[in-house]
Amino acid sequence: MASSRIRTFPQRISGAMAASLGLLALLVTVRCNEQVPVIMWTSEGISLPRQAPPTAGHIVGHQQLASYLEKALDVGPRNVVLFLQDKMSIEDFTLYGGAFGNKQDGVFPNLEGALRSSSSPLVLPAVSWPASNAVIGQLQDQLDTSPLYMDPDTLSQLRLNASSPALLVFRLPYGTGSDLLSAKETLSGNDEVIGQVISIMRSQAVPYTAVYTGLQPSRKEAAALSVEGGLGGGRSLLQSRGGYKDRWRNRERQQWAKEKREVYAPVEFKEDDRTCMLLWAKGLTVGILRNNRWEEHDLTPATFGEGVSPRLHGSDCDKSKARLVLNYENVLGHRSFKLVFVMSQRHYKVSARRWFTLDAVELEYDGTKATFNGSRSIYAPAEYSYRCHSVTSFRWPLLVPRSAKDPANQWRVSFDDFQIQGFNLSGNEFSYASDCAGFFSPGIWMGLLTSLLMVLVLTYGLHMIMQLLTMDRFDDPKGPGISVPQTE
Repeated sequence: MASSRIRTFPQRISGAMAASLGLLALLVTVRCNEQVPVIMWTSEGISLPRQAPPTAGHIVGHQQLASYLEKALDVGPRNVVLFLQDKMSIEDFTLYGGAFGNKQDGVFPNLEGALRSSSSPLVLPAVSWPASNAVIGQLQDQLDTSPLYMDPDTLSQLRLNASSPALLVFRLPYGTGSDLLSAKETLSGNDEVIGQVISIMRSQAVPYTAVYTGLQPSRKEAAALSVEGGLGGGRSLLQSRGGYKDRWRNRERQQWAKEKREVYAPVEFKEDDRTCMLLWAKGLTVGILRNNRWEEHDLTPATFGEGVSPRLHGSDCDKSKARLVLNYENVLGHRSFKLVFVMSQRHYKVSARRWFTLDAVELEYDGTKATFNGSRSIYAPAEYSYRCHSVTSFRWPLLVPRSAKDPANQWRVSFDDFQIQGFNLSGNEFSYASDCAGFFSPGIWMGLLTSLLMVLVLTYGLHMIMQLLTMDRFDDPKGPGISVPQTE
């Protein structure tokens, strides 16, 4: 993408074309398998202090990216529009952005127009993709507000306030496979979405800060091949000159790979070679009350982990209902034990959209069924997954026994870092999560309680003032003094 404000993109081809392209290939491909670009700009008419972009070849990490965002939001608009693409690499811009003079083939006209009209654009071409993956969390912490997942139609009905911070998230897809035409068409469609959002924000006259980035790189395999096969010995020479920096990068890569191995895959149920349901949890625990004491059993090792394949027979799903059955043996003295998640989705007229609910969590053991109802607390839009840090039946319960006589009263369940999705899955990954975090944070409760205390003090003071009585006798300096008998 060619723009006078984007210093890191190639803009002209000089006589030393071979050397320039060689250097560009080196900078782009050496480590773009771990990099995602981040583009920031402000709405037209908003001027911010310029932030110096990183030097060529420098990789922006978590702390430096947080610093860039913090400096932009400290003085800039706190209505943030985040365009979050599933995958993104700098090669997407060099291939499809018309960077080498073929502007008629560029697929980013709206993005280029936004950068040209902004007085404070910032392009970070090489951001560590774990850092870009966490950009939504960093924005949420700095704005102290929850993200709102939007589309252009929903945004047109929303009325924003310049004085109240808002984090508007627009999820953008990316073409899969090796079909370059598919990726180009997808990026062109994403640019149209960016143009629609910018047009709506301009019509509402609300200043905003925009961020465009991806969750992970889109050119991992191509980058790795180009480094191994194209650069050859040049790559070894670069590493030998790198010294400490290369050793540090290798250590960082190994640490990231270790952390990635420790995160096990979710439970996946397929029907007709299509992923139908996904379940993940850091811990699954069930307990039963026997002799006035709780006996617990951890189901996590038998459900998740490398080489673990839980038995899912009895599971089924369709467009409106889903049932995920986890089968176990020898759990708390029961030879046969099943943990069942019953879900459904339907259209709600009030919200004018479809929602899915976790209707029940059932425990089936030796012919007996214990049922916990979860539909009142566990729900999410049908396009999202549901995630919660803790789902239990005994401590701030989200799951409650169906009735007072249900066997579930003798059981308790606990799910840590729980995430589930039973509808509208694309591939074998969760859709974006709807978190169970409540609206009232500890800070809000402290403010409400403090305000209530001040109102009570003010009310008491007004009440005491209203109880003051005016004297019914006054002393006349020209007449005799008032005598007040002691007997009154």
